[in-house]
Amino acid sequence: MNDDFLLIGSGGHASVILEMLIEQKLNVLGYVSPLPAVNQNLFSDFHWYKNDENILLFDKLNIKLVNGIGSLPGNSLRSDFYKKYKDLGYRFATLVSKESSVSRYAILEEGVQVMRGAMIQTGTSVGYNSIINTGSIVDHDCSIGSNNHIAPGTAISGHVTSKENVHFGTGSSVIQSINVSENVVVGAGTTITKDIVKNTVCYPAHIFKKVID
Repeated sequence: MNDDFLLIGSGGHASVILEMLIEQKLNVLGYVSPLPAVNQNLFSDFHWYKNDENILLFDKLNIKLVNGIGSLPGNSLRSDFYKKYKDLGYRFATLVSKESSVSRYAILEEGVQVMRGAMIQTGTSVGYNSIINTGSIVDHDCSIGSNNHIAPGTAISGHVTSKENVHFGTGSSVIQSINVSENVVVGAGTTITKDIVKNTVCYPAHIFKKVID
């Protein structure tokens, strides 16, 4: 028996996820959100459940939840939702875009989402509820922790390890064999060249041009 899918969220990330579900011809029962969908054209054919408690109406053995809540630094809504409904016995879908490239020797845990144009190389593992976003690269033998967000255009070299709750900002990069501890934010455009301790925010270097008269 094939699973049915229930999408959580109605914003930008949920829109991209819904389009992927449609392309893969998966049976979407509707979406759950207290707010109307941002992209009405995309969501118009799907039932709108306006309260999280509506999820409890569905048999947890027959559906998978799809976490369409976006991931932003300092906002735990996505990870809190995952933990709450995982503890209640619900399963989360792992979703991989047909337009991504994932090695058959990579490991994706429950709830991982791999978006269009992303690449994950051999020997890499990605922890639960993480997003490998549009056009990002995770090279060989990396260990990406749970509740990570590798934002669009990020490049992570081989043998990098990240712990839980790490946000790699858009266009950031990490050289090989770096360890990034938990609760770290790597700012957009930042290049990481040394290990990062927990609870750290990393900013890119700023270069100012001085005009000489």
